[in-house]
Amino acid sequence: QVRLVESGGGLVQAGGSLRLSCAASGSIFSINAMGWYRQAPGKQRELVAGFMRDNSTNYADSIKGRFTISRDNAKNTVYLQMNSLKPEDTAVYYCNAAGVLVTMDGPEFSSWGRGTQVTVSS
Repeated sequence: QVRLVESGGGLVQAGGSLRLSCAASGSIFSINAMGWYRQAPGKQRELVAGFMRDNSTNYADSIKGRFTISRDNAKNTVYLQMNSLKPEDTAVYYCNAAGVLVTMDGPEFSSWGRGTQVTVSS
């Protein structure tokens, strides 16, 4: 099994910054994709930023130029630096990782963290 632990959420004023972290642990052979999603009340979960299987990096249009995703492959960790936060960024932010367990020929996995709340006040 794979466990994802998110941290770094909180309450911040508009214009402020937060840095989210997500660490994956477990019987991981490789991580092929990893990123951040968010879900605001009454809305669907959406991709915020992620490293894709083809090694590309995707960002939602709404956060381009304000958020930056980075990773530490040795630690199976991704970060999301969020600057110039807006009230509309308020949501629960979830980490997702997908990859292969145990060995090169092992089963694939896709796991979610429990989420971390980000609240931006106006």
